[in-house]
Amino acid sequence: MSTAPAPGLDTGLLSPVRAGTPVEALVGDEAWLQAMLDAEAALARAQAGLGTLPAPAARSITAAARDHGLDLRAVAVAAREHANPVVTLVRAFTGAVAERDPGAAEYVHRGSTSQDVFDTAAMLVARRALEEMRGDLREAAAALARLARPHTSTPMPGRTLALQAVPTTFGLKAAGWRSLVVDALARVEWLLDGGLPVSVGGAAGTLAGYLAYADQDGGADGTGGAGDYADRLNTAFAAETGLAPQRLPWHALRTPVADLASVLGFTAGALGKIAVDVLTLSRTEIGEVAEPGPPGRGASSAMPHKRNPVLATMVRSAALQVPAMAGALTQCLGVDDERSGGTWHAEWQLLRECLRVTGGACFTLAELAGGLQARPQRMADNLGMIAGAVTGERLVAVLAPALGRPRARDLLDRCSAESVRTGAPLAGVLHAALSGEPGAPSEKELEELCDPAGYTGAAEDLAVRALGGGRGS
Repeated sequence: MSTAPAPGLDTGLLSPVRAGTPVEALVGDEAWLQAMLDAEAALARAQAGLGTLPAPAARSITAAARDHGLDLRAVAVAAREHANPVVTLVRAFTGAVAERDPGAAEYVHRGSTSQDVFDTAAMLVARRALEEMRGDLREAAAALARLARPHTSTPMPGRTLALQAVPTTFGLKAAGWRSLVVDALARVEWLLDGGLPVSVGGAAGTLAGYLAYADQDGGADGTGGAGDYADRLNTAFAAETGLAPQRLPWHALRTPVADLASVLGFTAGALGKIAVDVLTLSRTEIGEVAEPGPPGRGASSAMPHKRNPVLATMVRSAALQVPAMAGALTQCLGVDDERSGGTWHAEWQLLRECLRVTGGACFTLAELAGGLQARPQRMADNLGMIAGAVTGERLVAVLAPALGRPRARDLLDRCSAESVRTGAPLAGVLHAALSGEPGAPSEKELEELCDPAGYTGAAEDLAVRALGGGRGS
């Protein structure tokens, strides 16, 4: 069997959103291999703590796991013979332990099974990636709060179905972005706070192998029965890994993976909403925000005048990928029997991609949020494009008592169309149309009613409340 170097490494060439980000190393093949070895070492320490494995052997296994010297490519290629990498890994690792401490080698993987090791490693990898994401999401939330606070009352066009609707404020929009980040952060923290369990089930989820060795080694005193030892091993293994104890062996109960899929899918999708808004507001014709970046970032290979919004582009790419992969992970809940043929195996690459692409998006959004530039003058200019027409909702409400709602709406439709066609201010067109109407507003009152800056509703108060602070200046 050839163990020559891989013909091509996954360097992130086709996935710039995660290329070079911290999460990339946290979920790479080396990290996954190390996590499996960390699981083996933690299991040995847990068993030693329960008296069913010699403490010196656990120390030797732990030392070998930290300095293993295994051939990653050889393990990967040999995995084809077993449909998972753990079998080959255990064989190679046992050899590494034997070189260090021949007497400890027989205690490697004692009573365990491939899925216990791999699933525990998957939770370790996920935890390390999620901790990185948590830091990035916290940074992004703080940056968006700083962006929003000075603009809680800065008017800008609200847009529905791609067209200007009624005015809002940039502070409310940015506070909404922050709210999505906070929602994602809460879900990530929920996972980190007990949502990532160890896996300890043995060959078919009964812990029979663990119990057999425990009886043989005299560590299971039998006072609480098999269930008592299973509980103690579960608790000890969780303590050694820093993961949560399992509720039940979950070889075929894939709730932890489905929970991960849900959180990662939501997080990427939520960040995608922010990215879409930034892409829209960055358009040349709109220009209400601008991405940060050093000279040369976003340069076009053909058009020197362009500076593309690359950070938002990368985040949006993640938002379009991860929910689809998360859906495929959720589909893997349909596991056959006590261990699946193919379903469990299908999770691995999907989970890794979800972790590293979402992690890349979190890292990228933190940079985007930290340097995004608001352009209030462009917001004001854009509000002026259709002048008072965006306040038509308020004008109908003011005129309805005197004219009746149907007539007021018809009048506004006709006057707005005339204002757009002729370029005449809507207030003047309305004043002429209302000439002679009893109780009609004066031209000055109509001008005030047509001022978009004065029709942002509760936007400022909503933004201030969402940000938990005072109004900006």
